[in-house]
Amino acid sequence: MRILYGIVGEGMGRATRSKVTLEILLKEQHHVKVVVSNRAYKFLHDNFSKRFPSCDEASEGEAAIDIIKIEGLTMQYVNNVFDEKASVLHTMQRMPDMLNKNLDAYYKNLVSWMPQAVISDFDSFAYIFAKIHGLPILSIDNQHIVQRYVIPEEARESNPIAFYTYKCFVKAKLPRCNTIAVPPILRQSILDAKPLPVEHCEYFLVYQSSKSDTSLISVLQAFGEKCIIYELGREEKVDNLKFKGFSEHGFVDDLACAKDVFDNGGLSLMNEEVSLQRPFLSVPVENQYEQVLNAW
Repeated sequence: MRILYGIVGEGMGRATRSKVTLEILLKEQHHVKVVVSNRAYKFLHDNFSKRFPSCDEASEGEAAIDIIKIEGLTMQYVNNVFDEKASVLHTMQRMPDMLNKNLDAYYKNLVSWMPQAVISDFDSFAYIFAKIHGLPILSIDNQHIVQRYVIPEEARESNPIAFYTYKCFVKAKLPRCNTIAVPPILRQSILDAKPLPVEHCEYFLVYQSSKSDTSLISVLQAFGEKCIIYELGREEKVDNLKFKGFSEHGFVDDLACAKDVFDNGGLSLMNEEVSLQRPFLSVPVENQYEQVLNAW
């Protein structure tokens, strides 16, 4: 089957989750074209492009995949606060270039190939393509829980305006679809990891979705404990802090040996923390309601 797979490129959680699904699709010999933006593009390109032929080169009964880079929305942060106005302005400034590049990807890679079905991890590009062409859509995401299940009152009432705005946005995509709840989708490296007992661990693991928290470093230095910090764009050691760049296997190893984790409330990471029985503290980025909901 020819499948278009759309993945949100902001953050890495959806990319690592989608990698698991893509492996299954390729094992079943499907032809898959993935549209993805930002850092998630490089992650998936590095994982798949050298292992499988492209969809145009492969025969009918052979697994094939293309990782297609598109332009996606990005979130703007100031002092660890999601800045809605700055995000909208940044998107408007990029809109002509985004439309040009995404239309190019649309016509060059997809129209003549024409997928038979669409899978979306809550992205917009693949979703809109499916709607335009009347294709079936399978959405693999965590966002629809806000519409399909009962949300604790504390989570709803912590910020009612944000909750109902978020719920309306989610509901607009697939308002009356069939829903199946499944356990967390975990990558194989997490399933294979051998976590060290917490009492034998020596450091805290810190994972940030935003590089804008200017107070974080001084707080962790004053904390005094050894910390390994990911996603701040630095690779160095300062006092009790060790900064690391993104590495899938390195991160899994560090997670399995951490005595506690400080995160922002990304669902994929929290699922992995639970799977490896790591204690964790989630401090969502301010105004990022999805992270608030996950942390509840």
